Amino acid sequence: MDSVVPGIDIASVDKALSTTRVVRRRLDFDRPVDDQVLLDCIDIAEQAPTGGNQGSRRWIIIRDQRVKVKLAELYMEAAGEWMIEASERIVGTDHPQEKVMVSAAFLAEHLAEAPAIVIPTIIGEHDGSGRPGLFDSIIQSVWSFSVALRARGLGSAYTTAILGKRDELAELLGVPEGITQIAMLPVAWTKGTEFRVAPRLPARDVTFFDGYGRTWAQGPSEPNRHADGPGAFVEVDVKAPPQLLWPYVSDISFSADYSDEFKGARWGDEVGEPGVGARFIGANNNEFLGDWEIDCFVNRHEENRTFGWVSSDADNPGAQWWFDMMPIAGATRLRFSVRIGPGPSGLTMAIANMPDKEPRIIARRIQGLQENMTRVINGIKAAAENDATEQRSEHGTKSKPPLH
Repeated sequence: MDSVVPGIDIASVDKALSTTRVVRRRLDFDRPVDDQVLLDCIDIAEQAPTGGNQGSRRWIIIRDQRVKVKLAELYMEAAGEWMIEASERIVGTDHPQEKVMVSAAFLAEHLAEAPAIVIPTIIGEHDGSGRPGLFDSIIQSVWSFSVALRARGLGSAYTTAILGKRDELAELLGVPEGITQIAMLPVAWTKGTEFRVAPRLPARDVTFFDGYGRTWAQGPSEPNRHADGPGAFVEVDVKAPPQLLWPYVSDISFSADYSDEFKGARWGDEVGEPGVGARFIGANNNEFLGDWEIDCFVNRHEENRTFGWVSSDADNPGAQWWFDMMPIAGATRLRFSVRIGPGPSGLTMAIANMPDKEPRIIARRIQGLQENMTRVINGIKAAAENDATEQRSEHGTKSKPPLH
């Protein structure tokens, strides 16, 4: 790909940015790291934006083995022992955090073997005032440092657990008062240089236009149009595993207790085992559209992961709805999404009657849907967390801390 800016190869920049990983188990502890490569990467990092254009970042490189051993002891006390215990508890269970915890435990056990440990600091103490010069001036610099390492064949692991021993760390390194420690990064050459792009949601699934939660299948045009595929999603973290959410997510009538438009649903007479392709009839009421029933067809059905349906016409739906459940540390992130169109619906009828007000009609419809969807996922959250509490009570177990 030709560079848009002379001298900058977009493909190389994108590859470095998208494959810079937190590296733990692939750090090569046997290969020495020259000071100059670290200084070169810090030079790059120092070009990062800084609030008020104040050069307030300060970097500590630890080489002394005695100091590294003491750092490792502090890290072990702050979190390492717990990480190792958590790793042993969940290894082989397919827990969503299993790989992360095994990797974190490995680093805790081998931290002192890192050829170099870098601790970025900044002049000042965070007071919550929002003034420039602190976290807003160093996090991006540390990221630049990590990317610069990646481009040279080295890796690092951005860790903050040791900050639980901030005072002891300051004493060990002679950090004076008024200087804030930000993180700790063990640095080494990596075993191999190829790293994969991480699985992430695509931009259109996490990007909103002109308001939180508002999505578009394409565009959007200016002014906004139905043809752009307007939609929205709401999400909430639920302190319960996906299997406790699934009965509510896949219950086609559960939402009726929380929505002021959806009144309930029943499966079609031909339905045996609900799954992809199954039909149900949804009952609705809207102050502008009145009462109506509509055929819906399940188009997503993966137990404990996703459940969704389309309305009116399976091939040209008036709307598409779906739930996604994503395991995260100590919880499940529940997302409820909707996309309007591309087929006809009550919304397209309203637009046809008042074409000059199409953007306003779309915005009002999306707002109403978001309000109902928020009530629905909060209802699922309450029900699933109650089930989780009862389940723990039945088994006489206490809630365990989240794994992160």
